[in-house]
Amino acid sequence: MIRVAVAGPRGRMGALAVETLVTQRDMLLVGVLDRKMAEQSATIAGAVPIYTDMATLAEESKPDVLVELTTHETVFSHAKEAIKEGIRPVVGTSGLSAEQIDRLAELSRERGLGCLIVPNFSIGAALMMKFAAVAAKLMPEAEIIELHHSGKKDAPSGTAELTARMMAASIAKSKNLNDDPDKEDGTAVIPIHSVRLPGLLSHQEVLFGGEGQLLTIRHDSFSRESYMSGIKLSVREVMKREGLVYGLDKLIG
Repeated sequence: MIRVAVAGPRGRMGALAVETLVTQRDMLLVGVLDRKMAEQSATIAGAVPIYTDMATLAEESKPDVLVELTTHETVFSHAKEAIKEGIRPVVGTSGLSAEQIDRLAELSRERGLGCLIVPNFSIGAALMMKFAAVAAKLMPEAEIIELHHSGKKDAPSGTAELTARMMAASIAKSKNLNDDPDKEDGTAVIPIHSVRLPGLLSHQEVLFGGEGQLLTIRHDSFSRESYMSGIKLSVREVMKREGLVYGLDKLIG
C-alpha cells in the first residue's frame, strides 16, 4: 500500500486528485497539506487529516509520496522539504527554474529517492511529445502553439518547453551533433507561441512544414479528468525510481 499526501487540495486539480486517490486499492491517502483549509476544518474526504507544515505531515502521517499541486511560489520549498523528510515528490506544478530542478535532482540522488517532475499528467500529451520528437528527425522545420485558460500564469507552458527540448535533442541526434538524446542542442530552436483565453483548458499543437505538405500533431485536454491517469501512474512509478525524472513520457516507454 502506497501512502500518499496531496499538497494543494483546494485547487481544482488538487481536489480531483484527492477524489481519485481515495478510490485506489493500492494507495492510501494519509494527509493533505494546506494552511488555509486547516483553519476551517481538521479533515478532508471523510477522515483524511489536514496539515499546515511538511514536518508535521511527515511525522504524523508518514507518506511515501507527495503529489504537489500548489503554485509556483511554494512548489520548490514543498518538493525540497519532502525529499529531506524522506518523501518522494510527484510535482505537477509549473514554475521551477533550471537551478531548482538541478537542486532537487541532487537532493533526490543523495537520499536515494525518486522524484518526478511532470509538466503534464495527460497520457495523451506525453504521447504527443514523443510523436513530435520522432517527427522532428525528418521534418525539423517546426513550431509549437500552446493554448491554455486565461488563469494560467506561466507562458510558455512547461509542456511546450519540454516538447521543444525533446524535439531539439531529436534533431541534434539525427544530425550527429549530440550523442545524448536528453541533452538540449543549442543550435536547434523550436519557436513557441502562447495563447491565453477564457474557454480553453490545455491544448497544444506542433506544426511541421515541408515541401508541399504540413504535418500537425495536436493534443487537447477538455477536462481535468484527463490528468488523473497520469497522476496514478506517477505515484506508482516514483516508488520504483531513484533520482529525478522529468516528464511523463519517460514513464511510458
